Amino acid sequence: MAKTVTPGAIAMLLSNPSPDSTSEIAEIIVQVVDLKPIGSSTTRFTFMASDGKMKIKAMLPTHLSSEVNSGKLQNLGLIRILDYTCNTIPNQTDKALIVTKCEVVSPALDCEIKSEAEETATLLKPKEESVPKSAAQIVHEQRINAAPAARLSMTRRVHPLCSLNPYQGNWTIKVRVTNKGNLRTYKNAKGEGQVFNVELTDEDGTQIQATMFNEAAKKFYPKFELGKVYYISKGTLRLANRQFKTVQNDYEMNLNENSIVEEAQGEGAFIPETKYNFVKIDQVGSYVNGREVIDVIGVVQNVSPTVSVRRKINNETIPKRDITIADDSNMTVVVSLWNDLATTLGQELLELVDTAPVVAIKALKVGDFQGVSLSTLSKSTMQINPDLPETKALRSWYDSKGKDVTMAPIASTLSSISTKTGQRSMYSDRVYLSHITNDQTLGQEKPVFFSIKAYVSLIRPDQAMWYRACKACNKKVTEAVGSGYWCEACQKNDDQCSLRYIMVMKVSDSSGEAWVSVFNEHAEKIIGCSADELHRIKSEEGEEKFQLKLKEATWIPHLFRISVSLSEYMNERRQRITVRAQAPIDCSAEMRYMLEEISKISIS
Repeated sequence: MAKTVTPGAIAMLLSNPSPDSTSEIAEIIVQVVDLKPIGSSTTRFTFMASDGKMKIKAMLPTHLSSEVNSGKLQNLGLIRILDYTCNTIPNQTDKALIVTKCEVVSPALDCEIKSEAEETATLLKPKEESVPKSAAQIVHEQRINAAPAARLSMTRRVHPLCSLNPYQGNWTIKVRVTNKGNLRTYKNAKGEGQVFNVELTDEDGTQIQATMFNEAAKKFYPKFELGKVYYISKGTLRLANRQFKTVQNDYEMNLNENSIVEEAQGEGAFIPETKYNFVKIDQVGSYVNGREVIDVIGVVQNVSPTVSVRRKINNETIPKRDITIADDSNMTVVVSLWNDLATTLGQELLELVDTAPVVAIKALKVGDFQGVSLSTLSKSTMQINPDLPETKALRSWYDSKGKDVTMAPIASTLSSISTKTGQRSMYSDRVYLSHITNDQTLGQEKPVFFSIKAYVSLIRPDQAMWYRACKACNKKVTEAVGSGYWCEACQKNDDQCSLRYIMVMKVSDSSGEAWVSVFNEHAEKIIGCSADELHRIKSEEGEEKFQLKLKEATWIPHLFRISVSLSEYMNERRQRITVRAQAPIDCSAEMRYMLEEISKISIS
């Protein structure tokens, strides 16, 4: 067999990006060019697949890493592609080839294969006569022939974003649009108008949000395109509004109709460095339901299959995938990947999960689903095994001791909940129930946390106390057709399911009482048995024994760490109190706390 590539192989791959079966795939042989590992990994490799005329970025499957490490599959060698898929790279027009099955045809050749047309064109290119020119002539000709954006960069020094401040005069920046918002209409006391914003990133990875109103919004909305590079000048800076800022910058930029925005042509190689501001998993609780987005890095512990979720707003179906990550705080958190991240990088993580890859995710929203949860947004980005110091530190921790440590979900923290200022125990922010129930504005913008000492005074026996859950992922299951239970998250049918608590209880202290929501781990400690056991008591031993079990759990004191937020039901805003952590009374610790409180009163 001749050691050469298949002519037009890349065009054949792009014309059929996702073949339904391997029988559709013709003979496709490509050359492996620029073979290299992904970050510090020895199991994932990328390369450029070449047919001598065209190239495409490609990735090898993990089971072929041994072929690379053993030297059988080499750079400049030939492979036959037996199965593959071509995925779109987010924010780019290019596609990436994911090779799912291939075989080695030849080891490394002497050189990279080039098409004859390219070589001939190179040989027949006439040599240009060089005419000596002065430096002044060269600069003058460059400025005359350059595009407006290029002339702008020649006549003014480009400033890095980190050097800008509100008191600076004229400046020019060179940035890529890394997120573009929608053109929105607003109405306030001054009248109606339009506004939109973009997120800009310079070559150093520094970001800033730029906002445009009314005429400027109409002028620049069609001009700014996601992923393109621009020179911008004649803008103004001001202190960022913390309530609405989405990037890590003390300032935000305003552009008016007199600002200058010119596209920088031929800047495909201008790749901003992604900068992160990582938050440890044990500290994400303080960001729940806030406007601020966070960055996290962790070792992937579990990856779920992709599921389809239907939006209530427009009935549109979008893909979703959940991953569980852990870090050296010995805690885990679930991150929901949406849209392209779920289907592209999420699928790659599913293949890599056995190797415990490290992921860095930028711009995550923190919610309170099942305690604490993270979700990607349209502007979120994710890197697998990135070349970062934090990646190496996490990998070292995981390989040495992390893989043998029992991890706890952040939502199940019992003794304390993290905040930005450190660990908060059950004795921090201690209040009476009346402090919460008398102030109906608490939790209006984002949940607030308190500690209380209270008795469980009532557990209603007629409420729905539990739900049927998947034994693998704890998500809700439904009865399958025929027999068993169907889990939408795992996309599988199981013969059995488990019951998990989701209930409300009335708690009381000397100042008053309130209803609180309690979830499985905390409810088990309060009731004294699992939901499965309580269900067995009710169904086998009768209603009387069931109610007796609930009554035994009342009028026992507990320490609770709670969150207070406002929810809307039937156009009525109500206070929602949720138990985030629970612990029994420690008499010695309680006495020390009371003595400290008495000493404070004495001093005052």
